[in-house]
Amino acid sequence: MAQALGMIECKGLVCLIEASDAALKTASVQMVGWDKVGSGMVTTFITGDVGAVKSAIDAAAEAAGKIGEVLAVHVIARPHEELANVLPKAKAAAVKK
Repeated sequence: MAQALGMIECKGLVCLIEASDAALKTASVQMVGWDKVGSGMVTTFITGDVGAVKSAIDAAAEAAGKIGEVLAVHVIARPHEELANVLPKAKAAAVKK
């Protein structure tokens, strides 16, 4: 597990994709995955250094807020190692033919 875990919850997948794109372009962070919460709510999980995750999540919230509704934003510094067990599992990269 990285030094920080950032989460942003949006209403709608397009809003979440915009948020994830902005977060990954803003700082040196990794996207662990995303999850459907229900009723159109979706959450993305970002890991990395504390400062990088904070700036990435702030940028993500701003970008997503321009095209949709941001429901929640949270950054956890130094999350417990066992927390990784409940996060979405990273998928293997697609194989190019």
